[in-house]
Amino acid sequence: MTSAQTSAQISVTVNGATLHGTDPHVNLLDLLRDNGLTGCKEGCAEGECGACAVMVARPDTATDGATTRWTPVNACLLPAAALDGQEVVTAEGIGTAGDLHPVQHEMAVRGGSQCGYCTPGFICSMTAEYYRPEAEKPFDLHSLSGNLCRCTGYRPIRDAALALGTPDSPDPLAHRRETPAPCATRTDLTGGAAGASRFRRPESLEQACRILAENPSTIVVAGSTDHGVGVNLRGERPADIIAVDRVPEMRGILRTDTHLDIGAAQTLTEIEREIGGEVPLLGQLLPQFASRLIRNSATLGGNLGTGSPIGDAAPALLALDASLVLTSADGVREVALADYFTGYRQSVRRPGELITRVRIPLPLAPLTAFHKIAKRRFDDISSVAIAFALTVEDGTVTRARIGLGGVAATPLRALATENALIGAPWTAETVVAASDVLRAEGTPMSDHRASADYRSAMLATSLERFYEETGEVSR
Repeated sequence: MTSAQTSAQISVTVNGATLHGTDPHVNLLDLLRDNGLTGCKEGCAEGECGACAVMVARPDTATDGATTRWTPVNACLLPAAALDGQEVVTAEGIGTAGDLHPVQHEMAVRGGSQCGYCTPGFICSMTAEYYRPEAEKPFDLHSLSGNLCRCTGYRPIRDAALALGTPDSPDPLAHRRETPAPCATRTDLTGGAAGASRFRRPESLEQACRILAENPSTIVVAGSTDHGVGVNLRGERPADIIAVDRVPEMRGILRTDTHLDIGAAQTLTEIEREIGGEVPLLGQLLPQFASRLIRNSATLGGNLGTGSPIGDAAPALLALDASLVLTSADGVREVALADYFTGYRQSVRRPGELITRVRIPLPLAPLTAFHKIAKRRFDDISSVAIAFALTVEDGTVTRARIGLGGVAATPLRALATENALIGAPWTAETVVAASDVLRAEGTPMSDHRASADYRSAMLATSLERFYEETGEVSR
């Protein structure tokens, strides 16, 4: 398909049947419900409740795509066009009234469903976890963290999840995992009101850059966890959209002697699974980043590209001294993340440029921590986010990087505090003095999440907490 060859419809395989869509702005949830699959519900329309969860067949990165991994996602956020040529299973495709799937059976006999509004979403998330690879046993209850229920109090749902065994026979969904997921389809869909909108999925980075060079105002989406909210709640209908989530050059994790190179379109779940243990700071960050349903779609490129001052990834990556690889039709350049943000949701990224890779230098600092201050421990927006990465040698701080979020118009490095620590002994006295410096970093404001004074106080106590967490490791 060339850039001039557009299609009047996209095709998505749902529960073995083919559904067609014609509007670039229609999300998967509405496509399903318009075709009678009403188990999928709209609760919040912003990816927080999980009532719309469905399973998508995605390549399993653990086998380099040779097998399939059933992955639950929020159907309310994904444009249906983003699933062109892909396979989806909804609650209706998991079992029937006369032949319940083990997940459905456990939910029924243990009282996991009352009003039933949230139940199909729980079933999809739970079923995807039921088919997790054997190496990832036992059942991870956090796989349900993006699904909310207001009736049961969660105990019966938890009981149902923990009662599940493993597939004892190769049922169709288990058998499907043994073959590759569908390849990404090159999509060029024109439609919407007066046929004025266009959704494209390029096959390569070169094609993506050419599209952006022709029209730099094109909206770039990957997991669509931010764009989908704008479409649903703010009525946004951009004329041009380009999906980069399956661009090969923006995928994968590369390791060299000097750095880790993370594809900007790698999902947060994939990053957590592949290098969460290798990079402890990311291992602490990612489980606290939104919910599993969001992490199954969200990417580092998208989180950094929005330029949000409260995005959780930026503080951790600042502490890791990360840089961004920016690519356009004019070439490639690398920019330190500390120099990337220039103002509220503004950056040095030029029109037509894509964030293609996130580069973390090696070796990693031995002492790290990520502190997220929020009203809830999980699935919440940070009031303050602080990331630490220190090197202490012979009792003296020889290197310090501290990333902050939620205390200024941009994520930032706590440079004054870093300077107060470097060269000083790693002692309680040093930490108390540096905490006073950290308290004054940034320009925190008061809003419905926290007051400016509270944010400043959390900065100071966070360094003291980090010192206590390091214990005898550094002293």
